[in-house]
Parts: sequence; structure tokens; C-alpha cells
Amino acid sequence: MSFTLTSTDIRDGGVLPDAQVQSKGNTSPQLAWSGAPEGTKSYAITCFDPDAPTGSGFWHWTVANIPAEVTELPAGAGSPGGDLPKGAIQGRTDYGQPGFGGAAPPAGHGPHRYIFTVFAVDVESLDVNADNSGAIYGFNLHFHTLAKASITATYENKH
Repeated sequence: MSFTLTSTDIRDGGVLPDAQVQSKGNTSPQLAWSGAPEGTKSYAITCFDPDAPTGSGFWHWTVANIPAEVTELPAGAGSPGGDLPKGAIQGRTDYGQPGFGGAAPPAGHGPHRYIFTVFAVDVESLDVNADNSGAIYGFNLHFHTLAKASITATYENKH
């Protein structure tokens, strides 16, 4: 059985819906995963835009320490006032605060990819906190990932 990620809100290869755009909805999408490998003790989620004109991409969401028995987050779980599972922690996005930050590519910059990834992790708790950047989450995940699955959607600001 392979590790898979699905969503009722976003489609792999599709266009990111307005609900996940900073100026229109700014809501984290519903995500569900299955087929985690043996030894999975927690999950983590990231959303990354590798096309941002920064030289290092843009982190839109980082979540770690999702308990192993949780296999789905409802829409809005990572948004302000959202309901993350007990023990889960969100890191600082490149917007400067923890929580989901929707797509906001510069006007006329072309389509950007938004890669939502769920990680099966071999420890119950990564050594991260709410003030850590996406790079710190990524560094920790590099050493503790058993499997990962992604959905990539695009968004372009034409105005």
C-alpha cells in the first residue's frame, strides 16, 4: 500500500481554488492521507511555493506533531481560529506568523505551484516550535520522514 494524499478542496494538477488564495478566502484546504508506513508516530504538513521570486521559494504553511491516529484535517484547520488536533503545532510562514497563508503571487509573474505535502514521521514530536521557519521544519523533516505524498496546484494573479 502506498502513502497517498487526497483533498476535497484541491486537485493535483488543477488550479488552486479562491478559498486558498490570500485575498479571497485564505482557508487551509481539507486534506486526508492513507497508507502510512509501519513505524509512523506522527505527521507533518507543508505548503511551499517554489516559484516565488525570492531565490528560496515561499513557505505558506508548516504543521508538525499531528498525532499518528489523525489522518485528516478539515478545511480551515490551519486558518486563524481553526481546529488542529491536540499536540499539533504550526510554524511561522514567510508571511511572518504561524498558520496557513494563502496564495498571493505577484501580479503578472505567471503561474506559481503550491505543493501541499504530508509527511509520515518516525517520531511523535519534531524539535520545532511556532517561531521556526519552513526551512527549520524542512531540516527536521529531512531526518525523520518515512514517506511523503503531495498534491500540487497552481495559481496565477493576472491583475
